[in-house]
Amino acid sequence: MLPATFKLCAAISYRHLRNMTGLRKQAAVTISQELSKFACHGTGPSTWINQVRRRSSLLSSRLEEKPFSETEMSYIKQGEEALQKSLSILEDQEGWKTETVVGNGDKVLSKVLPDVGKVFRLEVVVDQPLDAVYSELVDNMEQMGDWNPNVREVKILQKIGKDTVITHEKAAATPGNIVGPRDFVSVRCSKRRGSTCVLAGMSTKYGAMPEQEGFIRAENGPTCMVLRPLPSCPSQTKLTWLLSIDLKGWLPKTIINQVLSQTQVDFANHLRGRLARTAAV
Repeated sequence: MLPATFKLCAAISYRHLRNMTGLRKQAAVTISQELSKFACHGTGPSTWINQVRRRSSLLSSRLEEKPFSETEMSYIKQGEEALQKSLSILEDQEGWKTETVVGNGDKVLSKVLPDVGKVFRLEVVVDQPLDAVYSELVDNMEQMGDWNPNVREVKILQKIGKDTVITHEKAAATPGNIVGPRDFVSVRCSKRRGSTCVLAGMSTKYGAMPEQEGFIRAENGPTCMVLRPLPSCPSQTKLTWLLSIDLKGWLPKTIINQVLSQTQVDFANHLRGRLARTAAV
């Protein structure tokens, strides 16, 4: 049976048979079954059997993957671009100036980049483990309006694979309505690599969400949050937030800078409060 199966696998390498998904699935399943029989007859599975079985399982999982459309791929690439560009900005330690320092150690730095403009960098330590922070910012992102007064609403418009989403965010009006209602359409990309998590994003175009009446469509990005366990205390999380926003409209730069740096400080406090309440429950 096994030689016939290998002939079947050889056959599907031809282009006119390669697209026959059912045939490929059958080949993967049959190989796995036959190898299991061989393993039972011997004293134990040999190295090459284990290797082929693992490859077979990988093949089966890949056959189940949904291929992305050209449009979806463009969004995935935008998310990756935002991630890479954000990290390159954060990696350059030169030229950062202090905007705000709070008594608890929270601080906001800023820097002017030729091709981006002014960017802000929040550095804080949150007294909660990384998984709790990640869950709140990624898994529960649509609930952000419940605990952050600066956010009116976050809505996921489309999910693409496991790492990429398209979102629509409405910002709440600032006190005194200094900055009128703004909204954003963004592509967001989340990655976990070992003990580090990166949440990146940038503005994008999405046909199903045109500009909304009563809101000025602002633009953001590249922007990202980097989460890492604090080396001296793994139960705490170091959060770095790179913020880059063009609010559009006629606003003095002094007001914009003040609003954005204060927004980052407020975010850290609101996030701590949310995490504390969640942990208590």
